[in-house]
Amino acid sequence: MSILNLLGIKHPILLAPMAGVSTPQLAAEVSNQGGLGSLGLGANSIESARKQILETLALTEKPFQLNFFCHEPANLNISLNHAWTENIKHHFEKFAATAPTELKCIYPSFLDNDDFLNLCLETLPKAVSFHFGIPHEYQIQQLKAVGIVTMVSATNLAEALIIQEAGIDIIIAQGIEAGGHRGIFNQNIDAAIKTADLVQLIKQHCTLPVIAAGGIMNGKQAKAMLKIGADAVQLGTAFVQCKSSNANAAYRKALFNQPLTQITSSISGRPARGLINLWHTIVDHPDRPSVAPYPYAYDLAKQLNTLAVKNGEVDYGAFWAGSNVSQIRELEAQDLMNQLVVEMSSE
Repeated sequence: MSILNLLGIKHPILLAPMAGVSTPQLAAEVSNQGGLGSLGLGANSIESARKQILETLALTEKPFQLNFFCHEPANLNISLNHAWTENIKHHFEKFAATAPTELKCIYPSFLDNDDFLNLCLETLPKAVSFHFGIPHEYQIQQLKAVGIVTMVSATNLAEALIIQEAGIDIIIAQGIEAGGHRGIFNQNIDAAIKTADLVQLIKQHCTLPVIAAGGIMNGKQAKAMLKIGADAVQLGTAFVQCKSSNANAAYRKALFNQPLTQITSSISGRPARGLINLWHTIVDHPDRPSVAPYPYAYDLAKQLNTLAVKNGEVDYGAFWAGSNVSQIRELEAQDLMNQLVVEMSSE
């Protein structure tokens, strides 16, 4: 079965989930134009996630995907958290504030319990995708039993083979160019493979459909990925600028004015590519201590950013973006989808 039939879509174009940036409106706009819209729900409570799903269902009758984080739960390491907070505290003091004395695990994992699983079984999305790892075997079986298509991000061949062995339906090949968090299962081992190379490597060794993700900003690049074996493409950064996304004004401005990116783990505790700001230029110094584990470090970063914004400073924001962000175009989702389709079909 082709990936178009499997996902029930007209065009082999997926919207990247982008937790915190995706909205029901953006997801619906992409789906209504024949792609697969998405909701990044890993940072949401059950109540908030359900609300977004119901809002999307009210805006489109077309298929869309839900995305969840599948990281191994991090044990509370008070000494690591304290050392990292001590390293960051002078940034709080710059705004005449005191750094927090305790960091919280702000993001749950799909592996923690079955709350998100039950939400999927209740709302029956067309597809559910996972980042940072793979669900429990029984969770996969229950999703597949009700006809939900399952997808997992892979950043190297080893992860792709594990995904296939687990019975997942589709592999998302996330190259090093991708914006946002690297989907690596073990953050200490990153092969850092380019998207095109990763797609070809996975196609050589796996039989599952492969979605290319990372560095794709236009239809010409998407067509090139399909030509080397990808079954579909997934774009995130290209859609962040759409008015229907949840990106704030500072984020949108930076996308067009600061098109340089770098990967850092200082913001969240896991490596992620974003527009270069104070985290990359000041926090990431050679003698920094070990970063607090994900998502405890993210709790600290979000508190600092909230404080900074109140004081008129936006350079502590996590402005996730892919390496080809300089090619971004100011288009609304419907127009961008149409443009991508035209570019993909041209000679």
